[in-house]
Amino acid sequence: AAPQHEPVMLREAVEALAVRPGGRYVDATLGLGGHASAVLQAAQPGGRLLGIDRDPDAIAIARARLAPYGDAVILAHGEFADVARICDAHGFRPVDGILFDLGVSSMQLDMPGRGFSFQRDEPLDMRMDPGAGLTAADIVNTYDEARLAALIWEDRKSTRLNSSHT
Repeated sequence: AAPQHEPVMLREAVEALAVRPGGRYVDATLGLGGHASAVLQAAQPGGRLLGIDRDPDAIAIARARLAPYGDAVILAHGEFADVARICDAHGFRPVDGILFDLGVSSMQLDMPGRGFSFQRDEPLDMRMDPGAGLTAADIVNTYDEARLAALIWEDRKSTRLNSSHT
């Protein structure tokens, strides 16, 4: 059976989005489709949803979960940072609300072969999209000390800057 996950604060997220029947919504971090399912349910009749995720495994699971909504759902493989471009590519404008549930999914941590967890003896991967870019193992095994330090410093600085604006 496909993993099922109930998002934290699901009711509050749907309420904050002010979902209404017939509305058009974007779930920019689709995951397993928990928020998307609740948004679609509240948006009926006539509601539509565009779901975006970097992880093709998550999209496949969400596709099965959201199948009862038929063509009211559009799923796209991509990054939430490209939400405007993805909406344009699918003719999905205007929208009534956009949901961003930022963070890593427990499915990604728990799934063998993804390399997110130290609890398994497997290669260190840690990519949200398994088909994109360098693995964490590539980085820690090929970057020299100065480049690793710069990467950690820039990430730390970026995290600090981003958290000061919330």
